[in-house]
Amino acid sequence: MNIKINKDYLLYKDYKIKCCIGKSGINKVKKEGDLSTPKGTFKIGLLYYRKDRVDLPKCKIKKKIIKKNMGWCTDSRSKKYNREIIFPYKYKAEKLYRKTYVYDLIINIKYNYSSTKKYKGSAIFLHVAKKNYQRTEGCIAISKKDFLKIIPLLNQSTSITIS
Repeated sequence: MNIKINKDYLLYKDYKIKCCIGKSGINKVKKEGDLSTPKGTFKIGLLYYRKDRVDLPKCKIKKKIIKKNMGWCTDSRSKKYNREIIFPYKYKAEKLYRKTYVYDLIINIKYNYSSTKKYKGSAIFLHVAKKNYQRTEGCIAISKKDFLKIIPLLNQSTSITIS
């Protein structure tokens, strides 16, 4: 089954869900830090979640609890570029464990993942939207309520098409 994303909606099975994308829109040629969401079809990776904030429904995709020392490398100089890391870390990386709620639920979108290319972009996630659906730095964001609705429908063969 395929999730379809455009600039305003996530479409999956019988759901049409409001979403937001990167501040620079959808771009076929993505670069690190360009604030765009990559165009294409991508597999989904792990579901990361804050166990202290989320009662996770049953799901068929692999999941991992977010711990305080977890991050995601966004530094093209590192061999772990666009991969989960553990802090302390000597290269630039995003914290996954945050005071804000936007990373309470995260699914890694496997953009630039299987054969990672430097400077092509990293940390493209499906995550929780801010209340006003403020544009992201390149991720796709939906409400926590909608996220919890679709989690039980996802499986390892689910992909995301961004157009």
